Amino acid sequence: MSLPPRQTSAMAVVSLIMGILGWTALPFIGSVAAIITGHLARAEIRRRPLELEGDGMALAGLILGWIIVIGSLLASVVILLFFGGLAWFAATQS
Repeated sequence: MSLPPRQTSAMAVVSLIMGILGWTALPFIGSVAAIITGHLARAEIRRRPLELEGDGMALAGLILGWIIVIGSLLASVVILLFFGGLAWFAATQS
């Protein structure tokens, strides 16, 4: 008896596409969508392992999404510290 072929999770595909779009056309929104759909896809695949595949695509979408989100947060902190430091320097030089 042969098992029926497994289908690729649609959420995993969406996660990968949004992760790629997060690097190109939709920088922050695409990354957040990739993170959300990636977690949903992995949970769906774990619940139905004999029917669904695509865990690698979901994981790739998650990684791409988290890199952009963490990078954006770090860039925001650096910019805040830089301009805060300039303001502090200007205030102390008068």
